[in-house]
Order: sequence, then C-alpha cells, then structure tokens
Amino acid sequence: MIKRILFIIALFMLAEPMIAGIPPVFDQQEYKGKIQKDELTRSYISPLKVVWKYDGGGKLITNEQALFALGNSQPEMGKRNMCEIISTENETASILLDYGMEIHGGLQLVTGGSSRREPSLVRIRFGESVGECNSQAINYEWKVGFSTDDHAKRDITMEIPRDGMIEIGNTGFRFIRIDLLQKGTTIHLKEARAILRYRDIPYLGSFKSNDERLNKIWMTGAYTVHLNMQEYLWDGIKRDRLIWLGDMHPEVSTISCVFGYNDVVCKSLDLACKQFPLPGWMNGMSAYSMWYLIIQYEWYMQNGKIDFLKKHRSDILGLIDQIDAKIDEKGNETLASSRFLDWPSTPNKEGVEAGYRALLVWSLKDAEKLCGILGEAKYAEKSKNAYERINRLTKSHNNLKQAAALMAIAGILDPKKACDEVISIGGAKDFSTFYGYYMLQALAMAGEYQEAIDIIRQYWGGMLDMGATTFWEDFNLDWLKDAARIDEITPKNKKDIHGDFGAYCYPGFRRSLCHGWSSGPTPWITEHILGIKVIEPGCKVIKIDPHLGDLKWVEGNYPTPYGVLYVKHVKGANGKITSTIKAPKGIKIIK
Repeated sequence: MIKRILFIIALFMLAEPMIAGIPPVFDQQEYKGKIQKDELTRSYISPLKVVWKYDGGGKLITNEQALFALGNSQPEMGKRNMCEIISTENETASILLDYGMEIHGGLQLVTGGSSRREPSLVRIRFGESVGECNSQAINYEWKVGFSTDDHAKRDITMEIPRDGMIEIGNTGFRFIRIDLLQKGTTIHLKEARAILRYRDIPYLGSFKSNDERLNKIWMTGAYTVHLNMQEYLWDGIKRDRLIWLGDMHPEVSTISCVFGYNDVVCKSLDLACKQFPLPGWMNGMSAYSMWYLIIQYEWYMQNGKIDFLKKHRSDILGLIDQIDAKIDEKGNETLASSRFLDWPSTPNKEGVEAGYRALLVWSLKDAEKLCGILGEAKYAEKSKNAYERINRLTKSHNNLKQAAALMAIAGILDPKKACDEVISIGGAKDFSTFYGYYMLQALAMAGEYQEAIDIIRQYWGGMLDMGATTFWEDFNLDWLKDAARIDEITPKNKKDIHGDFGAYCYPGFRRSLCHGWSSGPTPWITEHILGIKVIEPGCKVIKIDPHLGDLKWVEGNYPTPYGVLYVKHVKGANGKITSTIKAPKGIKIIK
C-alpha cells in the first residue's frame, strides 16, 4: 500500500506544472503565451455614507441604508431590502456615495427588480472629490471648474440590467454619483460596492510617534504610492497612469522604506528603457533620464541586486556617453532645448536652468558610483570628468526653492546657505508636492530638522485638513483660504479646493488627488526622524541617527533583504535620546 502511494506521488511530481489558478481546459498548445494571470487583488467596499441626494422630497429614493451592508455580489429576484430609485417624466433621481478613502478600481452594481423588462439607462460619475462627482466633463480643453476623461473614463452613461450584476469603470476615486436617466422608471439596487484593485503586499515599514498628525502623514504617503503600484508604477491612478521616471523617484524611495523590494520597480524601469530607447530621453525629457540614473543607484543600495544592474549596463553606459558628448570644456551643455524640474517652477527660467544643471551633477555622481559597482572604471572616470566640467559654470538659483534644494544635494551650494537664503524663506510657502521632498532633504542637510517637521505638518497636513486620504498632484497653502473640503458640497461663499484651483496641465478637476510624486514625507520621516540610512549595498550596513525635534518618542520598522529592522527612540527630560534597535542577522548597525 505504501509503495502504491509513493508511486502516485511520484507521478504527480513528474507531471508538467500548470499555471496556478488557470482551469485545465486552457492547458492546450493554442493558449501558450496567451494567458497571463492577474497579479493584482480585488476587494469590495460598501459605501460609508450618502453625501447628497435628489429624492423629490423623499419620494424618489428610499432605503438607501441598504447599500451600506456588506454584500455578496449575488443578485436576488425581487425588491427585498434594496434601495429604491425612481425617476419620473420630470424629475431625475440622483445619489452621491462616499466610500471614505481614495480607491483605484471601479463600481459593482447588484440590481433587483425594475419597472421595465429592458435595461435602464443610468449615468455613473466617479470623483476624487464631491465637486468632481458633480462636475461636467469637457475633453477638448483643460479648464478650471471642469473635469476630463483623460487616461480613464470617469463620466459614463450606460444601461444596467434588472436582477443582475454589472461592473463599471477603472479609475481613481472616492465618491460615486448615480443618476437614473430612464424616465418613468423604478429600479432597485441591492449593492453599489467599490472595487479596490491593488497589490496584496504587507506594509513591512512603519512609523509611530506621539504626534498623530505625523503618523497619518507617513501612512498617507505610503498608501498613495501603494495605489499607484498597479501592473506598473504609475504616477496617478486617475490621470497620469503612466511610467514617468522623474515622478518615480519619490515613489521608489517610499517603496524602499514601506514595502522593501517589489518587482513593480524593476518592471517599470525595464519598460521605460524599451519605450524610450537611446538616443532618446526617458519620457522625451532629458531631466527624466537623469532621474533614471539616480533611481538605479538608490534601488541598488537598498536591495543589492547586481544582476538587475548588469541587465541595465548598456542603458547606463550609453546614457553617460550621450550626456558626456554634450558638455564642453567650459561647462556649457546642450543636452536639450527644453528644461523641466516640476510645473510650479517653470515660470522661473533662470532658476530652472540652475536646478537642471544641479540635477545633472547629482545624476552623474550617482552614475560614477554605478560604474564603480559594475567595474567600469573608464565610465566612472568619464562621469566624474563630466560633472567636474559642469561645475566650472555655476548658475544662479534665482530664489527658486527647487533649484536651491538640488544645488545643495548636488554639493554645489552649501546647504545652510541654500536654506537661509531661499528654502527657509516663508516656511512652506512655494513648496511643491513633487520637489518638496528635495527641499526637505536640503533642510536636513542644513540641520534644520525641526523646521522640516513643521513644514511637513503644515503643507502635507494641510491636504489632510481638507479631507485628503492620499496626497495630491499639486497643492498651494494659499488655496486654504475660504475653501471647502473635498468631502462636502461646496457652499456658495466658499471655493472648491479641487475644482477652482490648479494650473499648467492640471487645472480644476483634471488635477489628480492621488499622485505618487507627493509621497516624499514618508521616506524623509523614516530616514531622518527614525534615523535609518543605508550605507552599504543591500542594507548590509545601516546608520542610525535619529532627529526627533519636538517629538517625545518614535518607533518604526524598516524592510531590508535580511528581514525587518526595528528601532525605537525615546527622549528623556534632559533631551538625551535612548534607542532600542533590533536588527536582523547580516546587518551591521553604526551610530
């Protein structure tokens, strides 16, 4: 009997393995190379509340609380325990639902009986804010006060079945508005659940302190990037559902301190090189090719995966050749006619020029290190010579905070001078969601940790005060005056903080309220408040140097290839910090 069991087990072990979860009927030659399992997970979220409804004085919409139940995606014949919606010949019933958090995915409607045998016409509007849910889309121009369907449909008119189930949409949203457009019709909704589509991965990193505002900011940055970790690493889940190399840098920094290694970064870098081969620039912008070099170096330092670096050897070396050829002996460069840092900096042409050159120096210094790791001494020397030539000609920051921050990071401008003369002026004034991360880094380099903490509370905390559950593509503190929160109907005497502001490529509701480039405070807090700094590739050596500012205690985790590192710092009455550190085997801790 035992021999027979062993024989059967051996047969199973010899059998050709199938794609996990794919039915056996697809295990045929004609399907080879045509089936790909979805690497993402779906969860269903019932609405938390009704923000607004038009119900004709209580006659058109009843029993909406039925939509708050858990649900099971299963239709039922009839109308029991369902939300009833009626549109007459003269009145259109509407309901606006709040799911509580920004979500990437769509809507699942489970319906009951209807007054008609045919499908019924409805309008579904997805919104990252209440205002966006109530807005009109215009797709021929970008305009304050209006939304668009760019990159993902958010305004959909369609028919829904009775006694059935249908799924709608693939976008970023928190709110959904449903209008029954079919005149003289009654429908019943059993469920109206949001579909959350996400990577099912653990939050290995963490941050806690005695300041709940900072705790929430750290987690909001982490969640913002998590939502953008779709098939590839996007910048925004509603708009900019693309791989943008510059925008990726804060996201990769956040991934490193929250999730550790994740293949979405490698996949995105691979695809970017395929989409934008040399001699082209990444995303068609020379500055974004510089960010590619910086990301490659920092990702290697975090994970120590030399094989991935070697895979990109030709792209790295080719890019160095391309940059080097466009820098003359006096420090003039002709990389590209267009200069870009971030959108808010664009009017300051002189400052952008200085910041662009500083970014070039930073990237070439990282390129030099990459070449040392790859054993490419000739290219390491070429990178060094290139940034030394650039440094022969220094441009003025022209009081641009973005430029001063990059110049400090690149070693062109003393960090204390950069902060005293530019970055610290006005505190959070003129901070930006993307380059705010580098302004914070410059403040840390200058030893201005308390100022940086205060700015994080004010600037990124300002978004939270307006109802944000993820950080936005653009934000200005001046918008807070007389503005309504994103989770309420805007009163007539107030501004809609989503629809009435924004410029450049994101005016009005086109602006994304979940943009990964805005997550900078998360890695900054981990690096400077928890004090965790990777010193050798693969986290083999980590320096612990906490800066608590006015905090009484902090603790948190940090993911490494060897396991999770834990630190806790407590400030005594005399200001002295006592630290508890628990490091995985294989990691050397220095202080």
